[in-house]
Amino acid sequence: MDDPHYLSGLDLAGRRVVMVGGGTVAQRRLPRLVAAGARVELISPHTSPSVSGMADAGELVWHERRYAEGDLADAWYALACTDDAEVNAAVCAEAERARVFCVRADEGDLGSAVTPASGRHGGLLLGVLSGGEPLRSAAVRDSILEGLQAGVVEDGRVPHPAGELPGVALVGGGPGDPDLITVRGRRLLARADVVVVDRLAPRELLDELAPEVEIVDAAKIPYGRAASQEVINATLIEHAKAGKFVVRLKGGDPYVFGRGFEEVLACAEAGIPVTMVPGITSAFAVPAVADVPVTHRGVAHEVVVVSGHVAPGDERSLVDWDLLGRMRGTIVLMMGVERLPQFAAALLTGGRPPSTPVAIVEDGTMRTQRVLRSTLDVVAAEAAAAGVRPPAVIVIGPVAGLAQPSS
Repeated sequence: MDDPHYLSGLDLAGRRVVMVGGGTVAQRRLPRLVAAGARVELISPHTSPSVSGMADAGELVWHERRYAEGDLADAWYALACTDDAEVNAAVCAEAERARVFCVRADEGDLGSAVTPASGRHGGLLLGVLSGGEPLRSAAVRDSILEGLQAGVVEDGRVPHPAGELPGVALVGGGPGDPDLITVRGRRLLARADVVVVDRLAPRELLDELAPEVEIVDAAKIPYGRAASQEVINATLIEHAKAGKFVVRLKGGDPYVFGRGFEEVLACAEAGIPVTMVPGITSAFAVPAVADVPVTHRGVAHEVVVVSGHVAPGDERSLVDWDLLGRMRGTIVLMMGVERLPQFAAALLTGGRPPSTPVAIVEDGTMRTQRVLRSTLDVVAAEAAAAGVRPPAVIVIGPVAGLAQPSS
């Protein structure tokens, strides 16, 4: 049977919307109403903690009581979201008399409006209705969004006019697994004319790009062949000035030892607009997937993320290794494999106990991931014996000694 509903977009910005009920259904529906600019008033004697938090933050007005006749006066839209069918029926009845469209959460076909499965992509707001089959609506919505994000479904964008300056998007690709890029990052990647990519960016995503997309390999391989930062900056600027939309795809988070801000400054100096899309940082995500929490209650109250680009004692070093040696919390060492013996020695000299646990996660989130657990006094020798190679994240501190209970 065809869905009898008429799909329409409502401009609720600044308009009174009444929601009756403050439980989990309200928790799901409220964020989009608030994001649409609706003047939401919630009527419920109780709410979930998240809904209460929205009220405390001033995102909505909470009337801490039960629904009463007349609550829909001057409303433009209403939602009956309680777990009491009689209350929901009463709300819908008042809405019908007041000619206010009303969603009934418990029995959607008894309301005068239904909430579609919705999602956003590149300025598009998608809504799917399926005649009372919400799981089907959600599945179709997800399929469409995935197709748009991957670029296999056309989103109807007009090609960039000649001479227009779409600019550069600096996108953090996450720790390596292509599924860990942000939704926004993937959307922008699907729009790219040119992608300038690092070696540690999620490589599988490149296979999803249209054939006409130009891929520039930044080839930033540690301690080996490298494209200078100046060349990368110039490449971004050159393509952007040619009217192309450029995505700079980097591993991890561009602002966490990723030199991302250098690229932003270079583009800004050249008059190129930049969109910044943070990524999941490898410093925290890689230990997490290896069951190494960088903090744990009662174990660590601080985390320090340290670059291993230069050795302790090097005149270029900005790290106080003696201070780190006196710390009791967690050190996350990035780019530290080559100089691990020097870092371990510096921490031992600074006062870290030789028995301090260490975990090294190599190729985190990838199929080739492996984990070495050791202690500070022998980790350098054990890592060398195991053939540990970059990229790897090194976690030093008591949290590295935690483990899941054996089943």
